[in-house]
Amino acid sequence: MTALTLIGLPILLLLAGVPIFVALIAAACATLLVSGIAPTNAIQIAMFGSLDNFPLLAVPLFIFAGEIMGRGGIARRLVEWVLSIIGGVRGSLALATIASSELFGAMSGSSVGCVAAIGRLLMPALTSKGYSPVFSGSLIASCGAIATIIPPSISMIIYGVAAQQSVPKLFLAGIVPGLLIGVLVAVYLLVYARVQMIPLIDATRWRNILITTKEAVWALLAPAVILGGIYGGIFTPTEAAGVACVYAIFVSCFIYRELDLRGVMQTALDSAALIAQILIIVSAAGAFSWLVTTSGFPARLVAYIQSHNLEPWLILLVINVVLLFLGSILEPPAAILVLAPLLVPLVQRAGIDEIHFGIIVTVNLAVGMFTPPFGLNLFAVHALFGIPLQHLYRGVLPFLLIYLFALGLITYVPAITLAPLRLWQ
Repeated sequence: MTALTLIGLPILLLLAGVPIFVALIAAACATLLVSGIAPTNAIQIAMFGSLDNFPLLAVPLFIFAGEIMGRGGIARRLVEWVLSIIGGVRGSLALATIASSELFGAMSGSSVGCVAAIGRLLMPALTSKGYSPVFSGSLIASCGAIATIIPPSISMIIYGVAAQQSVPKLFLAGIVPGLLIGVLVAVYLLVYARVQMIPLIDATRWRNILITTKEAVWALLAPAVILGGIYGGIFTPTEAAGVACVYAIFVSCFIYRELDLRGVMQTALDSAALIAQILIIVSAAGAFSWLVTTSGFPARLVAYIQSHNLEPWLILLVINVVLLFLGSILEPPAAILVLAPLLVPLVQRAGIDEIHFGIIVTVNLAVGMFTPPFGLNLFAVHALFGIPLQHLYRGVLPFLLIYLFALGLITYVPAITLAPLRLWQ
């Protein structure tokens, strides 16, 4: 009966269209009433306790920093800088989309924020230079997922909290996978541009590169400040998020002068709405995860799987399928907090490195951000540019296949994630 209320009830509620946080709290309360594991007031204690975590403070701070960068001219100057370098290459606008997403992701860690910031800047240019609206929207939706993988990643922070792993190590392990996906997508874009005969835009000129570099130097310093500070031991990831906010406000207001105090306050209010949506899910998922652990369900799941003597590669394959499915219907914070108590003991027993597994989880959930039918980035592109969802579902398929190929490499070639850790140590 406990398994039914823990697993079956939230699935039924989600299929009925109930909000995620309500489904998780309802399942937790029902399980407590049925099992009598603890008094019902334990739910509220677990909910508030799940938010009382210093590393988790980085999540709202990075979201706010990303919004400031998108509205304060930082993201625009990054795009212009990238275009000045690769302007003479056929397909340069599409390549600029992926390169700008990598850079923006290295500053904000927010997938939807990346879609909004980069999409608003590049969507008009893409459609005017020969790319169809569906292809352009699909490209933006898939590139936004890179912000989930490239550090600093909000998903990695939440996994580090849930699995009690080092967030800086997760960030370091995520660099190569994030770049690998960017390179694979770039190869596809070059082939696509040549097959479709996308027209060339302005050729690369050193004068343009120097001008845009001078304009973008403060924007380009942002990733160096954030990641350099973390790996230089100057501040923790949470403190880095705070530094990113201060840096973004300073550059946007006093260097580029594209935001004033009113604009900063409005950005803070808009960010607060998104942050509240994420943290209420984190809170509900924290209570649900505590109950899952307390019930002993993870131990029984591990024992059941071990009784079948599955090889580690097969366990990872099954986990990938489960994560891809759940990642397409759940937001990454909820998916991580719900699944971590179940899956981390399993991979520990199988001898799989937990940092490596954290990157596997992150990439899976990044793919889920643009996987039909419920990928959040698809909804963001639909809302921003009015592209019908059914057209986007078809448009993202090539990018989905590229991400799945990369996921396979990352899953079964651990050196892709772990080699940078060995070099750092």
